[in-house]
Amino acid sequence: MQLSVVDKIPLWSPVSVPPLPFINDALTLLKQAKRPLVIIGKGAAWSERGSLMSQQFLTRTQLPWLPTPGGKGIVSDTHPNNVNAARSFALRNADLVFLIGARLNWMLHFGLPPRFNKECKIIQVDLVAEEFHQNIKTDVGLLGDIGETLALMTRECGDWAWNKSNEWTKNLSENRDKNVRTVEDMANQSETPLNYFAAYQPISKWMEDKDVLVVNEGANTMDIGRTMLKSVLPRRRLDAGTFGTMGVGQGYALAAALYCRDYSPKTRVLVVQGDSAFGFSAMEIETIARYRLPVTTVILNNNGIYRGLKHEDQQSLEGDLTQLLPVLSLSTECRYDKMAESLGGKGWLVRTKDEITNALKEADNEKGRPTLINILIATDAERKPQKDHWLTRSNQ
Repeated sequence: MQLSVVDKIPLWSPVSVPPLPFINDALTLLKQAKRPLVIIGKGAAWSERGSLMSQQFLTRTQLPWLPTPGGKGIVSDTHPNNVNAARSFALRNADLVFLIGARLNWMLHFGLPPRFNKECKIIQVDLVAEEFHQNIKTDVGLLGDIGETLALMTRECGDWAWNKSNEWTKNLSENRDKNVRTVEDMANQSETPLNYFAAYQPISKWMEDKDVLVVNEGANTMDIGRTMLKSVLPRRRLDAGTFGTMGVGQGYALAAALYCRDYSPKTRVLVVQGDSAFGFSAMEIETIARYRLPVTTVILNNNGIYRGLKHEDQQSLEGDLTQLLPVLSLSTECRYDKMAESLGGKGWLVRTKDEITNALKEADNEKGRPTLINILIATDAERKPQKDHWLTRSNQ
């Protein structure tokens, strides 16, 4: 018996918003705050209008804001009131935090001192009531669809906007600009072997005029990538996520490439991984080659986990290497580019910014196979120095 094919009927979930008195309570707290901060989390992306209304709310109110790692791109990183570069200062000094689809889990230090001001008040909008009062009290909980809730808040706030002519805005801007200058100084260095920031610079420039879905994985590679790779559109970034899971990179890239092939053919898939992170799922390059998917992988290769040995230092070791090599060391200057070629892709071994730029241009022209750019960076490259010792002990 032949069954006729019919179109599927889309089934939409019902949309709810909080009661208006709750909305007004939240706006009252925002207006009373001396040092407000909005945090955009990945939960905002679950709402059909979450990204649009987050942008409209922040533009209307002029409030300072920053994204969680998963919330990057919901509002463009280029938004003028983004203070992510002053993240530590902002979290520590805010007297009110408005969580939009963000959770006070370990990535936000559970909302507790010393990362947060102990007197800080919390407004939270979320679709799941169980997310309220996690670790600390939620002063105003807004239960409902994030996009529709923000639309209601934007309407109810009328002509009110945060007055940016005050000490809080001034201090945020100064701290942000100082940190941006520090990063730019490191990124502008061209001495080889490159540091992380310098290696990221040509990658960031390559992305500027393209629609790119980024898969970012590693330790320093991922942390620095959140700073160096700007997210301007929602749902364009995948990384180790809430659980910090290593080994997801190439699997994510495979799934992303299949989706982009069928539904977003102008979107490129770019994987940026540390050499250790790549090792967890490297053989998926063969799967990607088998399906002829144009995934570009960039490896920031520092010969180890966090840091490795210089090639000449490792070669000079004599004796039992199982006893002599640091446990975090990997093979020096490992030819991951050759591995990609052996599995059906194309690879480049590069050391300079110009070589990275040229390799990215060539990889852009490959439409039917994976490409891999193996960047040999400094073995002692680290993150930007942090003020607070619990963030990093780098002495760079």
